[in-house]
Amino acid sequence: MAETRNLAKEATGPLKGIRVLDLTSVVNGAYATQILADQGAEVIKIEDPGSGRGGGGDIMRWAGHVPDTAPRDMGPIFLTINRNKRSVVLDLKDEKAKRALRRLIKSCDVFAASVRYDGLKRLGLAYEDVAAIRPDIVYVHAAGYGSEGPYAGEPAYDDLIQSASGMADILPRTDGDPTPRLVPTLAADKVSGLFMAQAVTAALLHRARTGEGQFVEVPMLECVTSFLMVEHLYDHVFEPPIGQYGYVRVINPNRKPFPTKDGYIGLLPYTDKQWDQFFEAAGYGDAVKNDPRFADYVTRAKHIHELYALVEKAAATKTTQEWLDILKPLSIPVVKTNRLEDVEADPHIAAVGLFEPYEHPDLGTYKLIRPPVKFAKTPSNIRRHPPRLGEHTAEVLAEIGEAEEA
Repeated sequence: MAETRNLAKEATGPLKGIRVLDLTSVVNGAYATQILADQGAEVIKIEDPGSGRGGGGDIMRWAGHVPDTAPRDMGPIFLTINRNKRSVVLDLKDEKAKRALRRLIKSCDVFAASVRYDGLKRLGLAYEDVAAIRPDIVYVHAAGYGSEGPYAGEPAYDDLIQSASGMADILPRTDGDPTPRLVPTLAADKVSGLFMAQAVTAALLHRARTGEGQFVEVPMLECVTSFLMVEHLYDHVFEPPIGQYGYVRVINPNRKPFPTKDGYIGLLPYTDKQWDQFFEAAGYGDAVKNDPRFADYVTRAKHIHELYALVEKAAATKTTQEWLDILKPLSIPVVKTNRLEDVEADPHIAAVGLFEPYEHPDLGTYKLIRPPVKFAKTPSNIRRHPPRLGEHTAEVLAEIGEAEEA
């Protein structure tokens, strides 16, 4: 493993000086607030002490395996979405803790929560309550469903949102098996987290221009449906509809990494010239050029299944490296297909240092995925390890003049 990195000494990102009170947990909200933290915001993560059944705090602390010598509250997914934050444990059923939280709210620019809104109301943390303490607060609520619909207030997790948004219907439209299936990544959580981070920065820009705070609702179902239907609304964009749901090229069962003699490649010739060059290299040049099904973009799109089947046949004629050597000089889009265990050693990923090793005082050596977006003037950085549960309670409460027993 490469030499471990040192934590940055101070924030340098574009959100330096912004203070976020973070009442999110699991993946959706925590992913969003880590993006803000990487970009320089000071994020104070409020965690519950728990009910005595389990360790308390963000449930993702306890998900997954940890090394035998590592603290149990530092699960692997928690580590990937909670760096650059400080953890404060407050029992919000306790009046002293509520008082401390009110003082924290007064010191913050953003209030971010993923607790169901009725729960926030019961805690005295509805938008009106928080805005009464800090009138210009940017209050962002990561909801499962928008407040104006019949599902408002219902619990929501990635599995449910993939199911309700239509995402679970994409694989059936691809392979013909009618069984709905979930995409095996937390797509709904992470997509919603990206929407949430963008919404915070937009609301902060509005506040900078006008002085106004506001309530911002980020509903998972609406965000993920919007994300999915960019291409899959397809022929139903029109009224009346003129055809099917699902972008034909994308739900094509032959759209996949193509097997070579010794592996797989991701391959997508796009222009007429690139298609001609690819099939010429595969030895099918004249046959494809003279085939009316593949004459131009429009006719290729109508026969995309047959086209990709021919690509699969052609790809198998050479090794992966042979295809890379032939197609890259022609600027035809091509990559080696990586398995998960290959990704870290990929020449590009390794060269840009996407995975960075750090030495945690309690955990030992572990890896973080550095912020991928580059700001030329205000670079994101990693300043803090993912925190232990309640690690910064005394420190943060002292800053606002509250005793630790709050």
